[in-house]
Amino acid sequence: MIALIVNLVLLHIHTFAIKVKYMKQIDLKNTKLPNSPGVYFFLGSRKKILYIGKATSLKNRVRSYFTEDLVDKRSLLIEKMVKEAVSVEFTETDSVLEALILETNLIRTHKPFYNTRSKDDKSYNHLVITNEDFPRVLVVRGKDLTEQFTKDEIKYEFGPFPNGMLFKEALKIVRRIFQFYDTSTVLGKERSKLAKGKIDFNRQIGLYPNKQSKQEYAKTIRHIRLFFEGRKKEIIKELEREMLKSAKDQKFEEANSLKKRIFALKHIQDVALIKDESRIYRDEKRIRIEAYDIAHLQGDDMVGVMTVVEGGEPLKSDYRKFKINSLTKANDTGALKEVILRRLEHKDWPLPQLTAVDGSTAQKNVVERVFKSKGLVIPVVGVVKNSRHKPIRIIGQKKMVEEHKNSILLANAEAHRFAILYHRQKRSSRLKS
Repeated sequence: MIALIVNLVLLHIHTFAIKVKYMKQIDLKNTKLPNSPGVYFFLGSRKKILYIGKATSLKNRVRSYFTEDLVDKRSLLIEKMVKEAVSVEFTETDSVLEALILETNLIRTHKPFYNTRSKDDKSYNHLVITNEDFPRVLVVRGKDLTEQFTKDEIKYEFGPFPNGMLFKEALKIVRRIFQFYDTSTVLGKERSKLAKGKIDFNRQIGLYPNKQSKQEYAKTIRHIRLFFEGRKKEIIKELEREMLKSAKDQKFEEANSLKKRIFALKHIQDVALIKDESRIYRDEKRIRIEAYDIAHLQGDDMVGVMTVVEGGEPLKSDYRKFKINSLTKANDTGALKEVILRRLEHKDWPLPQLTAVDGSTAQKNVVERVFKSKGLVIPVVGVVKNSRHKPIRIIGQKKMVEEHKNSILLANAEAHRFAILYHRQKRSSRLKS
């Protein structure tokens, strides 16, 4: 179905082709690329699609491929792709959100060589709509699709979405238009009062739909499917027909609600997705580094933390705290193992391309063993300190260490600071109680 839709889109889109050789010879500021969101295609000989990307501004994004420092900003692989390309085409979209969805569908259908080269998409997010009376809309990692669901349990599936943070922001926008359930268990099979209370609370704040019939909710699910298939216009036409009928039947409150939804679809507010694209499109030189540290006082008030550096900058919104539950005596490696295992339970958190631990071989080995047990291949480095807790060396893959030394040290320093702060807070709280 998606392949058919994508092919129809490609047949009817307005495209604009520019010869790459010509682009390299002229001032790109004068080319007629639109300053609007959309999806761009680098094409090789015989119109073979080499690479597909999405852009907040097509003009700025495509221009960025024709700079002298392309290798530094992106990678050797991307430079090779640009040299191989003979033309560039694009498709405009109404919003960045729709560009993200179209890009994902097109990559899934065409599997361009330079999009899939050296990439393991098993850790990428997928959107799953379950095959139930009241379908749930869930975010699932590729490696967990077959483990968590059988083929018959999945009604629709979209993805993979490579950028976890961007996808989560996109889903928040979709949710403002279409309210859906994302409970961990099948709706109606909640066992605890807490689980039932969470559903009621989420209804009150507008995350879940108000109580409605199975038929009404099925319509919502159908609209979510159409939206992720890039068929927004079909949804709008259907809603407009319903709005006119409601008005004719003098159901003015219902008609007004439909009018607001139509407006929201026509004017998608996706400011959260309009970011510096050099941070959104990570390459080998702009990676996510997670650092871990353990803090305690002779085994008391033991805590662990995770900090994140992405693109050379701290990403404080992704920092996490862990109260150590499995130990009562000082055991840094045991505590670190617990933290890593608990961190990996959070499927909605994007996986790092590099992990840094505070310590030497023992700490590095325990993290590597946990990753191996979960089927993950993530490089681990250890930051070795002296008696004054100052870094003296980094152990790990030499190339990784050389390339990301400053970011590793920054992430490690943030982890140490954050761990000490959390430990002091926990200790102070205990003493006061």
